[in-house]
Amino acid sequence: MRSHAAAGTLMTSVCTGSLVFADAGLLDGRPATTHWGALDLLATLGHEIDVRPDERFVDDGQIITAAGVSAGIDVALHLVARLHSPERAAEVRRQIQYDPQPPA
Repeated sequence: MRSHAAAGTLMTSVCTGSLVFADAGLLDGRPATTHWGALDLLATLGHEIDVRPDERFVDDGQIITAAGVSAGIDVALHLVARLHSPERAAEVRRQIQYDPQPPA
């Protein structure tokens, strides 16, 4: 992972995958999030990680972290918008019938 990050690869994680990034030092000095149950652990795995407990996902340029499973869908649509277009992301959202407003 470190070599991919060093080469400029776009790095993304969903849920507790950010813990792996943190343990590898990829989140040092960066904002990040993870599943709510692992927020305290995230802060301990790196140096000066700016833990964002209220964010569904955090896009810090090269590294994107998402909070939980449904936040992973949010970040996937964000990536479609970022890498293709907002219009394409809206099409994908409609195709998968994803409604970001929870029913409960």
